[in-house]
Amino acid sequence: MKVQHILKPYTLGNIELPNRVIMAPMTRSRADNEQNAPTEELHVPYYTQRATAGLIISEGTQVSKRAVGYINTPGIHSQPQVDGWKKVTQSVHEAGGRIFAQLWHVGRISHPDFHNGELPWAPSALNPETDVFTPEGSKKTVTPKAMTLEDIETTKNEFVQAAKNAIAAGFDGIEIHSSNGYLFHQFFNGTSNIREDQYGGSIENRTRFFFEVLDAIKEVLPQNQIGARFNPSLHNIFGMTMDEETIPTFDYIIEKLDKEYDLAYIHLSEPFNDVSDIEFAEQHIAKRYRPKYSGTLMINSGFDQEKANQVLEEGNADLVAFAKLFISNPDLVGRFKEGVETSDWDESTFYTPGKEGYLDYEAKTRELIPNQ
Repeated sequence: MKVQHILKPYTLGNIELPNRVIMAPMTRSRADNEQNAPTEELHVPYYTQRATAGLIISEGTQVSKRAVGYINTPGIHSQPQVDGWKKVTQSVHEAGGRIFAQLWHVGRISHPDFHNGELPWAPSALNPETDVFTPEGSKKTVTPKAMTLEDIETTKNEFVQAAKNAIAAGFDGIEIHSSNGYLFHQFFNGTSNIREDQYGGSIENRTRFFFEVLDAIKEVLPQNQIGARFNPSLHNIFGMTMDEETIPTFDYIIEKLDKEYDLAYIHLSEPFNDVSDIEFAEQHIAKRYRPKYSGTLMINSGFDQEKANQVLEEGNADLVAFAKLFISNPDLVGRFKEGVETSDWDESTFYTPGKEGYLDYEAKTRELIPNQ
């Protein structure tokens, strides 16, 4: 049988991965709706079932109350949340797994309903003109509050505390969510950031907030326990579009990370929306950034077993993250090993409460941690 690169072990920072099949971060909206905490009934078995992944990256975990923009999503800024995550990480570790926490702030993709009537924070006072689902149902976004320098400092401190909380909760490391139209991405993009101070204008200024947060976190956490996620080609999401500086901005970020930092990994997503109007679309993300980044490069979006092995064999990535396949195939690693066909997912249950579509996908191989 042909060697499967996806099943080869890999050294990631201070931990050994038995394979390169990474479980991508995925919002599933199953957290306790009062404490915004993961639960022993749902989250513990869900993550434990998938502990054969080389690495699990948790769903986005809010760094503060201010960071919330979706219902029933977990945070990591209160003791009940830390306690809830501690049960998850302990169970995953007992099953032989490894798990990072993804630290998340949605920025302007929120609503006053989440903040006692106060406006969400963002780089600039620009309404993303999209819909958000609040505790009172679907509503239109509002014009957010442009963050003051004090707000930026407050948010930076919240990320640092969240990183500390993640380690206290037993996570093996953290991933900074700098992608998909949320707060850091809003700072990066010229159509969502029109500031005229040190956090706006030039590429260096628009990326300053991210690097300040990263510098602050690496004071409390070794760099080899820190990852960061980006989507260089994502546009037309939450009111953000691409312009002539979009790709140069990510070139700058990734080249700076390569020269000045030693992170556990960077996590890049291939295009998953239409970028046909940009010449860059003809190039794959992995192929563009592999020559620019000498550290661990994780690639994501739309990969199956064959494509994953190919991108690794070609040397354009070190790890491949899978999202939807891990929803419907808790034993995904086993299916890759044994050549078992993968099961389809049910999108109607991605964000619904309860066990349906969350804990009830069947295992068909020997590699699954037993259902709980």
